[in-house]
Amino acid sequence: MIAQLPSFAAGLKIGLLGGSFNPPHDGHLMISRLALTRLGLDRVWWLVTPGNPLKSQGDLAALNARVESARALVEDRRIAVTAFEAEIGARYTYDTIAYLRRRASGVRFVWLMGADNLSQFHRWRNWRKIADLAPILVLDRPGSTLRALSSPAAAALARYRMPESAALSLAKTKPPAYIFLHGPRSNLSSSALRRQGRRA
Repeated sequence: MIAQLPSFAAGLKIGLLGGSFNPPHDGHLMISRLALTRLGLDRVWWLVTPGNPLKSQGDLAALNARVESARALVEDRRIAVTAFEAEIGARYTYDTIAYLRRRASGVRFVWLMGADNLSQFHRWRNWRKIADLAPILVLDRPGSTLRALSSPAAAALARYRMPESAALSLAKTKPPAYIFLHGPRSNLSSSALRRQGRRA
């Protein structure tokens, strides 16, 4: 199936930020802008997932509602919101990136994830193959630094870790490659916002 994607062109450097965005918040914006600046990206795509296989779906808002909330939050034209994973039936990150590599082969994609996700990256389906498909930017998060850097995935990928000073070259680096990026950190989390019954 051919999904409707945000606009792209060969040679562009595009960061991929996947998540439930349940709800989207200013922390998502902050890390997207940090990635745009530090990596010299042309775009960041927010991939609003149908649902995270590792999380309960009990309090998951409808996909369309989450997409609309994300688009209402984003004012930066460099950030695009898409839910194409639902169109192609992708539930796992590997399938998503593999599809994009086929569909937009000339684009330099970088997978963006928070340090909390690196801590459990070894539990993701085909996680080693994900690392083989796209360079990864890991963004530090409060309370996750040590746990992330001592995780099984971090140990397995240690020889592919690049220094933060090489951030501008990450998108052009052949995977596997990753950078653990320190910088401004947000305490916001979608789960906390849901517990409080509010949006960011």
